Amino acid sequence: METASHAHPTPRPSRGAHDVVVVGGGHAGIEAALAAARVGARVALVSLRLDRIGEMSCNPAIGGVGKGQIVREVDALGGAMGAVADATGIQFKLLNTGKGLAVQSPRCQSDRHLYREAATAVIRAQAGIELVEGAASGLVVEDGSVRGVRLADGRELAAAAVVITTGTFLRAIMHTGEDQSAGGRVGEGTSAGVSRDLEALGLALGRLKTGTPPRLAADSIDWDRLETQAGDARPAPFSSRTDRSLFPALRQIACHLTHTNERTHALIRANIHRAPMYAGRIQGVGPRYCPSVEDKVMRFADKERHIVFLEPESLSTDVVYVNGVSTSLPGDVQEAMLRTIEGLERARFLRHGYAVEYDFVAPSQLSDALAVKSVPGLFLAGQINGTSGYEEAAGQGLVAGANAALWVRGREAFVLGRHEAYIGVMVDDLVVSNPTEPYRMFTSRAEHRLLLRCDNAEERLVPRAQAVGLVGDDAVARLFARQAERARIESALARIRRDGKSLAELLLRPEVTWESTIAAVPELSALGFDDEVARAVAVGIKYRGYVERAEDNVARLRSQDALEIPAELDYAGIRGLGNEARDKLARLRPRTLGAAGRIAGVRPPDVALVAVHVERLRRERAAAPARPD
Repeated sequence: METASHAHPTPRPSRGAHDVVVVGGGHAGIEAALAAARVGARVALVSLRLDRIGEMSCNPAIGGVGKGQIVREVDALGGAMGAVADATGIQFKLLNTGKGLAVQSPRCQSDRHLYREAATAVIRAQAGIELVEGAASGLVVEDGSVRGVRLADGRELAAAAVVITTGTFLRAIMHTGEDQSAGGRVGEGTSAGVSRDLEALGLALGRLKTGTPPRLAADSIDWDRLETQAGDARPAPFSSRTDRSLFPALRQIACHLTHTNERTHALIRANIHRAPMYAGRIQGVGPRYCPSVEDKVMRFADKERHIVFLEPESLSTDVVYVNGVSTSLPGDVQEAMLRTIEGLERARFLRHGYAVEYDFVAPSQLSDALAVKSVPGLFLAGQINGTSGYEEAAGQGLVAGANAALWVRGREAFVLGRHEAYIGVMVDDLVVSNPTEPYRMFTSRAEHRLLLRCDNAEERLVPRAQAVGLVGDDAVARLFARQAERARIESALARIRRDGKSLAELLLRPEVTWESTIAAVPELSALGFDDEVARAVAVGIKYRGYVERAEDNVARLRSQDALEIPAELDYAGIRGLGNEARDKLARLRPRTLGAAGRIAGVRPPDVALVAVHVERLRRERAAAPARPD
């Protein structure tokens, strides 16, 4: 890790009962508060409602393609999301099993009520965290530094650092057809004061939009007419802390799928003028990769149908989440539309879908520690940074919370590289590329994804987490046990031979898997290996050559990434630089050459030109006579 480039500015000591105040009790806020406390800070977690900590505002699910890797990484860094998901999951499934092992991702359907209860219990059990119910109305600022948070009831919470994780609640407006109301979630309000204070601090804000689908009553759905989607027969947990003998903890259920059709699409097209986005009532940009059903119909007119997943929200209620039909059309249109879909002809609505428009902060204003560069003591995480998804929020929360605590203690920042974690990819994407639409993680965003598999998150990240105090001896002991088991399996695969070759050699064949190997070799089966570790060993054997090449590539790229661009470099004076590249480089001021190359619109020839000028400046500095002290 580069100590100079990742050093925190000199902090100011806290004058109150807390070192760090975290605003928001969602998935980012939970991990931020827990991480700060584990590092040793005294933390206050402020939430509008303490009974809504860990609320799954939209889809009651954890993980997915790219996202499942983040959950495993959060767990390896000592976070709570994976363990809570394991304890409250009602269907577990490994996605992308028909594709390469590097892009396979775990996902679980959660009991949303039990998830919230379990997440709240984890927060309450963590030493060093005080829970405060209240609405944040603004920031306490002294001499340009954040010194605490103001609450709507007049209280002030003083702290040396503040982490804002307000999700969709900043100047939030909910839309259903022509109806509008203030709030970031049904039954809860909004916060305008925090947005005003951020703007007063000179930060650039924008507007984004997200949405949620209707909820239906389970007894109104004709399940027999739908396609069943079962979970894995032998599911694997997210967390290394989960007791395998007690997993899964809850009764497992099936989800179902159906499809929209031409009747559905015709109804949407006939009423598109009543959709807030198309009527001009929403100015914020919506998520490209999770569009509303009206966007799907209008943007993909050639598609005859779209998938609709029906996912139970809990074992204790009859609420069904209609995944794939996010919408803000008027309630009467929603009801008519869904009743055109097979299996939903008798659907009874428990809640209509709606869109939320809210403020976010342009993330290029953040450092790679998720600290606001121009405001000492202020950190941001989650949807306020322009992201979508519980998992993306949790990963950012952990980084921001840990760095807030480290900053208070005057320690070096905790920064993950793109070659180390999907979390590192995400943070770098945000602060370098400055996305202008809701950011969602995909495996395709990680150029080193072969190194960032689900099966090796502990090996990658536990040592990094231990170094800053995010995990303790128990996590290190689990890693050592896993490494010992790995060595035992590798030794057996090298020792046992069939047809003149070792089992390790046979595993190099594409058609040979760990499952087929252990089934064919009773001697191997009798050794009682940990199945998950054994699969990881098999993956490592199959991919060894590719992994070695990927590691060599990382080494080459890191040498470029480490080349810092002098702050005084004048991009306007670089002849031959593309106009878009010149504008973005001057505005975003990337710290290194590698970061410059990851900015959208900056081409390899542009990077090469910048490199030439960086080298010229270096030589000029070296040739300049030393100034007398």
